[in-house]
Amino acid sequence: MSSNVTAAFRAYRKGAMFANPCFTQIHPTCIPVHGIHQSKLTLMSESLRNDGRVWVPKTPGDKRRPGDIPEAERDYYLERKYPSFGNLVPRDVASRNAKEQCDQGKGVGETGLAVYLDFAEAIKRDGKDVIEAKYGNLFEMYEKITGENPYETPMMIYPAVHYTMGGLWVDYNLMTNIDGLFAIGEANFSDHGANRLGASALMQGLADGYFVLPYTMGGYLASNTIENVDTSHKAFAASKNAVTEQVNKLLSIGGKQTVNHLHRRLGKILWDYCGIARNEDELKKALTLIRDLKEEFYNDVNVPGSGDDFNQNLENAARVADFMELGELMVTDALHRKESCGCHLNTAFLTEDNEPMRDDENFAVVAAWEYAGDGKEPTLHKEPLTFENVELTQRSYK
Repeated sequence: MSSNVTAAFRAYRKGAMFANPCFTQIHPTCIPVHGIHQSKLTLMSESLRNDGRVWVPKTPGDKRRPGDIPEAERDYYLERKYPSFGNLVPRDVASRNAKEQCDQGKGVGETGLAVYLDFAEAIKRDGKDVIEAKYGNLFEMYEKITGENPYETPMMIYPAVHYTMGGLWVDYNLMTNIDGLFAIGEANFSDHGANRLGASALMQGLADGYFVLPYTMGGYLASNTIENVDTSHKAFAASKNAVTEQVNKLLSIGGKQTVNHLHRRLGKILWDYCGIARNEDELKKALTLIRDLKEEFYNDVNVPGSGDDFNQNLENAARVADFMELGELMVTDALHRKESCGCHLNTAFLTEDNEPMRDDENFAVVAAWEYAGDGKEPTLHKEPLTFENVELTQRSYK
């Protein structure tokens, strides 16, 4: 709920291209949500699946405590469906299957949005001391959050959005297509591609901040005459007028729905139709739903307070307005990519063995979108991914 794309998205609206917006990583091993007002899930290490067995009741709607469900009435679905890998299937497969079980009504816990991760067999096999040495800190964190002891009761886990790989397009010097506008770290699209490996966000922040930007931005500043700009510049006046107009518009609506309620509905649309798995029909439905929600937002949102002082409700409303625009762009990008790639499964593009089917001939590209104006389809630019005879050269700033 507190994520903020506004800086990058406003840059996109000013002409900076947004690359790969639909590339979003899902993490399978999170502590489940406890209610509609929870805004964030706590991520647990995937190492837990080395010893934990994932299961759900075989019968939909079974709300018995896990200890009351006998082995014969449990579905160890990853072991059943993927006998060669079992509980060690790739992250994306584990995530999709957990959501699928919950969508079928087999989810556990009060919300039904969870599956069990059970260590009973590992504890019996290796002893509690061995398991504690491996996962003691994680078990302790889980118990503090949930009140359940995972040594005695199976953990409950559920997948959650972890990281967005898309962002502003940048060159090797971390400059966007707007001269002088640099974007670093998680604000840009670089390094990740269609999937994200462990710690690559940390790597990207360190690489961008320590090893690239000090040299490239310094080179730009040393080679260019920077105009002395103060608040009398026409860009300041234009920006101030635009912000004032948006503030007045949001405050004047006086509707009945809260910003957070509309925000959650947007998140559910993206999760259900543009998340772990997608297809063309669902993506088109998502596009319609987001546009309808955007119209509803501008007709029925309630933003209390005024624009004369710090107003967090107003801040959140402006941020969610940007999220809706970004959601539209994410779905548009997903509709364009007619293949299964990285952690993005399109159910229409699968092999006979239900493996993801890539289309490198048509989609070995960076898909960067250019803003075309309110209510208009963005313009797609493609940058081919060519790996032969790549020569990295310093960009000329003359």
